[in-house]
Amino acid sequence: MTTPFTAIAYRPMGEFDLPAAHALSQAVRWPHRPDDWHFALRLGAGFVAEDDGAVVGTALCWDQGPHHGSLGLIIVSPAHQGKGIGRGLMRLVLDRLGDRCTLLNATAAGQPLYESLGFRAIGTLHQHQGTLAAPPPPAGPCPRPAEARDVAAIIALANRGTGMARDELLKQLIGVAEGAVLERDGEVAGFSLIRPFGRGYVIGPVVAPDTDGAQTLIATWSDAYAGAFVRVDVTGSSGLGEWLAQAGLAEVDTAVTMARNGVPPRDGTVQQFAIVSQALC
Repeated sequence: MTTPFTAIAYRPMGEFDLPAAHALSQAVRWPHRPDDWHFALRLGAGFVAEDDGAVVGTALCWDQGPHHGSLGLIIVSPAHQGKGIGRGLMRLVLDRLGDRCTLLNATAAGQPLYESLGFRAIGTLHQHQGTLAAPPPPAGPCPRPAEARDVAAIIALANRGTGMARDELLKQLIGVAEGAVLERDGEVAGFSLIRPFGRGYVIGPVVAPDTDGAQTLIATWSDAYAGAFVRVDVTGSSGLGEWLAQAGLAEVDTAVTMARNGVPPRDGTVQQFAIVSQALC
């Protein structure tokens, strides 16, 4: 597809586009590694905008079961911003997702565009990063390493904590991450995953029944990853901001969580305190 006024061409993204996509993310100072791009595209679908054969924009989207989806990695080259390319890419990913309830995390610059396309703000997201310090020992039970027998429970908790069907996403994440689970009364009540991402490692998702459980599941990684650069993106309702700062993970950025076509339902017994990533949610 081409636009008559800008001669920008749009087409589906392929693996051969990933080096150019990575270069775009570097141009806007996003920390994604080539492996992060490969993982994201493998899980979903994407589109690129081209100007005279050069990739100048990207947008990806992911099905989160039959009724929900998310989108992200919406990037336009700084030299091509203000030409409607972002809107063109957004229309392609929204067409791909159809009438699904769709989530995204918006920068302040992108929020007006998303509002014009039917998204509304439903919360905030807070990016924390640094070297995770060892906090005081938790008062409750300590998490244990996740095992193969925990996969079904982890997926069920992820689905309940977000209100979306995340079976395939969690299966793929478990394949590249280490996991910890929190048990209460003999049942798996929460979990956290940590995997390589960006400048070091990212903790997420973190799903737990309460704030104490979430803190315990994040703190459990402090010994194994002592001295490493760690990032965690938590929801504005998590109540973890001050604790994370005290644990060495300062807040460095904030995004607005937005939804279109409704909001995913949640059962209220567990909460996703930290997300997978700002794109995958």
